[in-house]
Amino acid sequence: MKHLLRYILIFFVVSPFAANAQFESLKDSVVMLYGIVMTHDSLKGIPDVSVMIKGQNRGTKTNMQGVFSIVVLKGDEIEFSHVSYRKESDLIPAELEGNQFSMVKLLSADTVYLPVMVIKPRPTREQFERDFVNTNVPDDDIEIARQNTNEAVRTALMRSMPRDGGEATNYALSKNARSYYYSGQAPPMNIFNPFAWNEFVKAWKRGDFKKK
Repeated sequence: MKHLLRYILIFFVVSPFAANAQFESLKDSVVMLYGIVMTHDSLKGIPDVSVMIKGQNRGTKTNMQGVFSIVVLKGDEIEFSHVSYRKESDLIPAELEGNQFSMVKLLSADTVYLPVMVIKPRPTREQFERDFVNTNVPDDDIEIARQNTNEAVRTALMRSMPRDGGEATNYALSKNARSYYYSGQAPPMNIFNPFAWNEFVKAWKRGDFKKK
């Protein structure tokens, strides 16, 4: 029993120092990386360059002047990619002194060759007019939004889709609040309330009471 108490005492004494040492080690490995990405030939800042930490789903991109900043760890590999330039990477020194590091990254333009496309006209004007009229043009974003906000579509979605968590919570809270408000007494009857009858008639015309 004495040995067990001794081990427990040693554990509680040593644990704060070990945690503090681990925190200091992690703090020392964190680096604030500053940099600018420029063209290799004209030294102009490149905007919208993707700056990613290799092996991690974390990164940033350069601003309009090609400048970026990101928090990394010592030893991380940084990848620079852009649709018009060759992908490059750079390594943060593992023996870096301090917690700040700056770099200037130069990217070379990458030429992309697209396959050849030959555009041919229709043989006759009549065939062009027939194909033009019968072409199925997909709806754009505005037309899709207009269809989704149609009253009939919204009504069908309202009746078919279940309530989400917020609506169910609000309904339960309002129901509980009503029961608490009339606790110990009979709740009022809306049978002589003309507004309640108006809502009832509207619900009856809408078909809310039909079996689904």
